[in-house]
Amino acid sequence: MLNGFGSGKKSTKFENMKKHLLLLFSIIGLLHFTGYSQTVPFEQEVRTISAKIDSMGWQAGSTVFTGSSTIRMWKSLQTSFPKENILNTGFGGSKASDLETHLFPLVIRLEPSRVFIYEGDNDIWANVPVADILTSLDNIVNRLQLIDPNIKIYLIEAKPSPSRWEKKANYEIFNQKLKEYCLAKEGVELVPVWKALTDDAGNPRPELYIQDQLHLNEKGYEIWTAIFKEYF
Repeated sequence: MLNGFGSGKKSTKFENMKKHLLLLFSIIGLLHFTGYSQTVPFEQEVRTISAKIDSMGWQAGSTVFTGSSTIRMWKSLQTSFPKENILNTGFGGSKASDLETHLFPLVIRLEPSRVFIYEGDNDIWANVPVADILTSLDNIVNRLQLIDPNIKIYLIEAKPSPSRWEKKANYEIFNQKLKEYCLAKEGVELVPVWKALTDDAGNPRPELYIQDQLHLNEKGYEIWTAIFKEYF
């Protein structure tokens, strides 16, 4: 029912629950930041990212892009989607488990309406089992959906980097399992990027990467922009 007191009470109850959950995660996040700064990987980088976002100002309901360096180095992200309020909280070298650890400061506290996540690339290269990657991603998704059942979550395929081509089969297995997860998990959608970055023979295109042949260059991100426009 669109009218009547019942729907209003239900909405108020949901907002109160959301506030309580955010407060709980805020306390946990504060304890994490103050108590484990010497032992938790990426602690200082996460602090720097958080401070930068706070200095620029942000508002709830934005779109957050997060994950490893492929997100962090997307410098044209905001200009690629000028009509959108986008926050980039990517942190280089991260794995899915790292994002799980730092989920509150990088995503939850920002109260986004949708989140794009790029994790799994570094995991596969570091021989993290696919099952473990998906467990971390599922934990991330569940925490986000607990806070906001209406949040839109997009998981991005691992890209085909020339410098990591020796593990092509591992990346393909991960992408397939990621696809299966997104099909089975309500409220989660896959963003396919692998095929668009390969040639007709299925090989990676070196001209789309910077000198390290791992990270995308401007032309590579132009292809990504075309892909992601469909989700806006």
